[in-house]
Amino acid sequence: MHQLKYNKKTEAGKRAGELYGYELKQSDKFIYPELIIPVPLHPSRLKKRGYNQSECIAAGISSVLGIPVCSDNLSRIENTRTQTRKSRFARYENLKNAFLLKNPNLLINKHILLIDDVMTTGSTLEACSLKLLEIEGLKISVCTIAYAE
Repeated sequence: MHQLKYNKKTEAGKRAGELYGYELKQSDKFIYPELIIPVPLHPSRLKKRGYNQSECIAAGISSVLGIPVCSDNLSRIENTRTQTRKSRFARYENLKNAFLLKNPNLLINKHILLIDDVMTTGSTLEACSLKLLEIEGLKISVCTIAYAE
């Protein structure tokens, strides 16, 4: 995960997504969503990093499951500081107004798979989900490749 996030090893993210996709495909409990949405980066962070690590993972899952990735509807509008050393409450406060939906009508009554690379406290996924749940009839499933204790 470190290689993907900090050393531009995007193929590691795609491969992790493929492996996760194969696991999901084998599960009799997995309900296929209609779209995969990676957690977005702020445009300035995306420009600096050159790629979105969650999008790499989403591409891998998509390639195995045949579910399209939608990377342009949910966007990050606040360039929040890094979450790395923040408490759970500070993470929530840092993110509560950070996301925007460009076209919510495209997601009405849909089931989506929201992808993030690492879950620490869940604040990023929670903030994204709260924004997405403003959409009528939307169902969200969540996927992360790693979690921090």
